[in-house]
Amino acid sequence: MKSIHSQHVLDFAGVGVGPFNLSIAALLEPQNQLTSTFFESRDCFSWHPGLLLDNTNMQTMFLKDLCTGVDPNNKYSFLNYLVKNKKFYRFLSAELNCISRHEFSDYLSWAAKQLTNVKFSCKVEEITFEDNLFSLQTTQGEFKAKNLCIGTGKVPAIPECAKKHIGNKVFHAAEIGLHERDFSNKRVMIIGGGQSGADIFLNVMREKWGKVASLDWLSRRPNYQPLDEAAFTNEFFTPDYVESFINLNPKVKSIEVAAQKLTSDGITQACLLEIYRELYHRFDVLKENKWVRLLPHRTMDDLTQIHNTFSVKATNALSGQCEFHQADIVILATGFDAPSPTCLKNIIPQLELDTQGRYQLSSNFELQWEHNQTNKIFAVNAGMHSHGIAEPQLSLMAWRSAKIINALAKQDIYDIGAGEGMIDWVSHQDINQLVVA
Repeated sequence: MKSIHSQHVLDFAGVGVGPFNLSIAALLEPQNQLTSTFFESRDCFSWHPGLLLDNTNMQTMFLKDLCTGVDPNNKYSFLNYLVKNKKFYRFLSAELNCISRHEFSDYLSWAAKQLTNVKFSCKVEEITFEDNLFSLQTTQGEFKAKNLCIGTGKVPAIPECAKKHIGNKVFHAAEIGLHERDFSNKRVMIIGGGQSGADIFLNVMREKWGKVASLDWLSRRPNYQPLDEAAFTNEFFTPDYVESFINLNPKVKSIEVAAQKLTSDGITQACLLEIYRELYHRFDVLKENKWVRLLPHRTMDDLTQIHNTFSVKATNALSGQCEFHQADIVILATGFDAPSPTCLKNIIPQLELDTQGRYQLSSNFELQWEHNQTNKIFAVNAGMHSHGIAEPQLSLMAWRSAKIINALAKQDIYDIGAGEGMIDWVSHQDINQLVVA
């Protein structure tokens, strides 16, 4: 019989412990007025372990950590991580413009190990709501909570035509670092032109998994496009912009998110230059026979297996023609989906969803549902359609966490004011009062 932990009702229960819920946990821990526990099925913190490849770097600055944006004195800051791990001065001397994914992952794990309100090896199997309380059935018993935060993250997006072939020869990019690989003398094809595809391409080219027979990189994008890292572009990742975005017309929001794709989903300039230099060195300097093909502007339409090899059918957007490419290994750098967690199946019917089945979120990242006046459900990394391009990124992680905590506590525990932004995104002047000369 499972134990019941209902003698102490939690103010806040978090489902899933990725970076975003970890940030809320780090900011909640020193606050005595709210009790919280964050539940994670894995036995320790893990952040896309399959993508922690050689020479992979963050796209955000290290100060955009779990808490510094709203609480620089918090002991779970990245700077404190450097000091406690005795590497602060060497970090300064390294003059890093961006840190490696390995180091940021290590920082997150360091914080997770110390947090007293994080419970690992505890999977939330089912959530029900009764008598103004959420009941969380977990592998370690039942827990009661007044409010929830859903932070279960995303799952690999697999193209429909590839699903029946998934295995050790066709797999998602998120799996590549989880198993021993040997691509020696194999024809390798990477599908997807984002950062993950670029990182894997560079590692394959540098023979991390053996010397391949050929390497193809297919992308529906018109070219291998750079991340837009300009100063004014970074204004999209500020509280000022998000506060303006939240009140826009849904159609305008959709257009804006699509137009801003490369502000978060491009390839870093440094990575693109590294790839180009590697290609130049191999094929122009060393004069190797060209065994690499770059195939942008192509969409994979079908994937079929022929004996021990695969045929990739693709449409070329420039010529309009159908192409067929052969490969022994197919790596799907095709992004991630965000399905509703199965443990919420009893709650989903009570939620307000839009026509695409997406959560309806308030400015405080609170889901609209039948009992939101008494019991709140928050969600992180689930509101790009409502809050804009910054929502799935780390940039405003601490600010969002503080906003959720303030809403939960019904008081300003954290100061989330960021001052006036550089850009006037919307006019607050009543146009009906304008005098036309």
